[in-house]
Amino acid sequence: QVQLVESGGGLVQAGGSLRLSCAASGRTLSTYTMGWFRQSPGKERMFVAAIGRSGVPTYYSDSVKGRFTISRDNAKNMAYLQMNSLKPEDTAVYYCAANSAYGGSDYYLRASSYNYWGQGTQVTVSS
Repeated sequence: QVQLVESGGGLVQAGGSLRLSCAASGRTLSTYTMGWFRQSPGKERMFVAAIGRSGVPTYYSDSVKGRFTISRDNAKNMAYLQMNSLKPEDTAVYYCAANSAYGGSDYYLRASSYNYWGQGTQVTVSS
């Protein structure tokens, strides 16, 4: 069992940056694959980034590749999403997710792979 709380969202102009944080409590974070997903009003929850238990491998959606960086600090039970060069289409509620199971690369990309979810943090990018 793990509990996740996201923070760091806010309002930023296009081209700006934000860093989202995910604080975990319960079992040690090193047990879990971590992912970030996002959801805009009227749209499905979409994969953003994922990171393996030891920090590798990492995966990114094509829409954020080269702009976002996922990282983790298992000693602090924290995961992060550094978001640079933000675009209005990045506007969404961002969710941190965790799963203790093992799987292949496709497993990292599916929301259904993740057992534990935070409540989300709003990111709004203005044009």
